[in-house]
Amino acid sequence: MRNTTFTRATAAAVTGMILLPAAVTGPAAAETGHRDLELTFLGRHTTGTVAAGASEITAYDARTRRVFVVNAQAGTLDVLDIRDPRTPRKVATLATPGANSVAVHDGLVAVAQQAAVKTEPGTVAFFSAATGKKIKEVTVGALPDMVTFTPDGRRVVVANEGEPESYCEGKTADPEGSVSVVDVRRWTVRTAGFAAFDAARLRAEGVRISGPGATAARDLEPEYITVDRDTAYVTLQENNALAIVDLDRAAVRDIVPLGLKDWSASGMDASDKDGKTDIRPRPVKGMYQPDAVTHFRDRGRTYLVTANEGDGREWGCHADEVRVKSLNLSAAAFPDAALKQDAELGRLNVAADSPRDASGAYTELHAFGARSLSIRTASGELVWDSGDGLERLIAQRLPEQFNADNEENDSADSRSDNKGPEPEGVTVGEVRGRTYAFAGLERVGGVVAYDVSDPRAPRAAGYVNTRDFAGSVGDGTAGDVGPEGLLFVPAAQSPTRRPLLVVGNEVSGTTSIYEIR
Repeated sequence: MRNTTFTRATAAAVTGMILLPAAVTGPAAAETGHRDLELTFLGRHTTGTVAAGASEITAYDARTRRVFVVNAQAGTLDVLDIRDPRTPRKVATLATPGANSVAVHDGLVAVAQQAAVKTEPGTVAFFSAATGKKIKEVTVGALPDMVTFTPDGRRVVVANEGEPESYCEGKTADPEGSVSVVDVRRWTVRTAGFAAFDAARLRAEGVRISGPGATAARDLEPEYITVDRDTAYVTLQENNALAIVDLDRAAVRDIVPLGLKDWSASGMDASDKDGKTDIRPRPVKGMYQPDAVTHFRDRGRTYLVTANEGDGREWGCHADEVRVKSLNLSAAAFPDAALKQDAELGRLNVAADSPRDASGAYTELHAFGARSLSIRTASGELVWDSGDGLERLIAQRLPEQFNADNEENDSADSRSDNKGPEPEGVTVGEVRGRTYAFAGLERVGGVVAYDVSDPRAPRAAGYVNTRDFAGSVGDGTAGDVGPEGLLFVPAAQSPTRRPLLVVGNEVSGTTSIYEIR
């Protein structure tokens, strides 16, 4: 598969490996400047460890041409030399117990590490990209799940998820979520917490606070960060919200509810037991619940791009996912009794805390995730959403693998009842003067590209999937499965002098490299 560019002409010969949407031609293309991308698979590094998070988040150092890959299974940072990206070579391993995330800036590597007991404070360890020597380690909040540098490299910002160990009576262990700001010149740490926010008020504003008896500070769980100048935008995935953090003050400026997606105005496949692909409007609302977030600027304005994966909670004696067929539905809100059948909405997983009337009957159904990408303003206002575009893309390009799972290959339609393709990681980059967003689809696999140069009218620009559906996921012969972290390398920093996309695939334990044209 190395050094091969797959296009529509070769798709039939390599089913499911890489597929691109039809090219834009004619006046529309001339007016918009839109052009589809070619994503050429160059090479991969394989850890040999499957379904254990052996290749998750990646970071790149342009000076050394090295990619740093979080190997959560081994508790290490794998260092890959990609001077020839067709044959990435592992050249070093750094000891990073509890590693969850990595970032690099100007030769300095930062690694977020959770404690052996995840509810205790974690750390960020710093290394030299050139020598691998450990420089410093600082203490941050509980379960540091994502780390990133500010654009000027002066600070490191850490999302401390503060995930609970359990909610069992008498054994509740639920630390507060927070965002740490590390000054890498003085090695000082300031932490922005949520103690000033009231749970009841946040609920009234539309923020999801769902932990049993939890305060806002304990319930809010920072997931992912993007930094624009002196402001950090932090996804609160389980809370369906966005935190805006002032980095100069190390303080949370605002918490913005992200609202609900109306699936009756779009379409989704809601059943894994209907024996077919069936994308159509449903009387369901989706919580966006983004995982990764990134940003770009257009005409002086900042826009956020989110991958709306969705996530429920299941910790010890508490779980918030229920199937529709187990619920007492309000006859006024849902007059069609057939909705509870398996082939309709019966199998769909929704939030147990969806709205109910005085009798306890459900008046709305809130599904996890929006199965989409979104663009929002810097204040959180929704500008654009891909609707049912991701499910329709897979139905068109990989009909035999529609909504497949990432644990086994013979699993078509098995994720329709639960978050569909699950867009998880997202990154942005400039190619030939236009801005593109790239998102990984955690379940079926592959990376989708959108031209977001016009934030209010993005266009699909490509899809690549190097998963081998004829192989075995368990045996490690299924190619690249379970994309987790995506990294865009600009042409000026690339060893090929063309933009690269580096993808960490947590299920297959592989790091794959693509060239973008």
